[in-house]
Amino acid sequence: MITQEEFIEMKVLKKQGKSIRQISRETNRSRNTVRKCLRKDDVPKYPKRAQTSSKLDPYKEYLKKRVEEAQPYTLPATVLLKEIQEEGYQGKITILREFLQPIRGKEQKPIQRYETDPGEQMQVDWVVLRRGANPLSAFIGVLGHSRKAYAEFTQSEDELTLLRCHQNAFEYFGGVPKKVLYDNMKTVVIERDKYGKGDHGFQKTFLDFSKHYGFNPKLCHPYRPQTKGKVERFGGYLKHSFYYPLITKGEEELSLGRLNYEAKKWLTEVADPRRLRERKSTPKKLFEKEQKYLQPLPPPYLGMITRLEVESIEQHSLEFYEKVGGCR
Repeated sequence: MITQEEFIEMKVLKKQGKSIRQISRETNRSRNTVRKCLRKDDVPKYPKRAQTSSKLDPYKEYLKKRVEEAQPYTLPATVLLKEIQEEGYQGKITILREFLQPIRGKEQKPIQRYETDPGEQMQVDWVVLRRGANPLSAFIGVLGHSRKAYAEFTQSEDELTLLRCHQNAFEYFGGVPKKVLYDNMKTVVIERDKYGKGDHGFQKTFLDFSKHYGFNPKLCHPYRPQTKGKVERFGGYLKHSFYYPLITKGEEELSLGRLNYEAKKWLTEVADPRRLRERKSTPKKLFEKEQKYLQPLPPPYLGMITRLEVESIEQHSLEFYEKVGGCR
């Protein structure tokens, strides 16, 4: 196809007295093409090529509607790919990403992440999904080396819930890492640098819990979110690849038990086998190596068991005890 600029260039070269051969050489066009252009007064018009059909065509309307209805949440291409594959799509994700890009704009570049040795570190964070009278959060623990993650939905972020989630995470992994990294959680730390730089004041019960399980609690550097980037990145992944797709399907509000059931299934079937670009492997494969370096599980933390038993004791009114005791 000849562009407007090429057509004008040929006309100018001809006016300058150049031969067909010279014009052909300078414009890198065949002599026949040059001759045809010089015989015309305007740029040659070419019939438009018929658009070839795409494997994605039958799913484009569904995708547009799905993206629109999920607003303000952003559903990743991997989630949408899985959904249309279930409906018969056989194309690649690259076609899907090209289609989604003008709808959603450019994705942010991933921040640099620091690698740790197997069994060395776990990063922990809370992801707030809902506030108010019916709050919902997700506890997330991510092993630094393999990126294998544990997630548990809760309606509280109090100390007892935090300890229980830790215990569940360690049991899920089948061992305990040497260090666990946090931000300034009030249930973890009383005061940063309380006893000097890097010597923090931790909550007494939490510190006792960490000693029992044999891990060293660490605080991430302030204003440097990349030090806890793995868990924060997974928090976004959990929201956009699991939670938002689930709640935007129009189902009734899911119970806590159902959410955690679906989450464990998603962790096994989706999160663990996903390919990590920076590691060129999957969390499932990398965890096979990392699990060997985790510390063995101790017996359950007695302090938490005692508190759970105390809180589970059924309480009655004074009138009940008066009747039982035969008081008049």
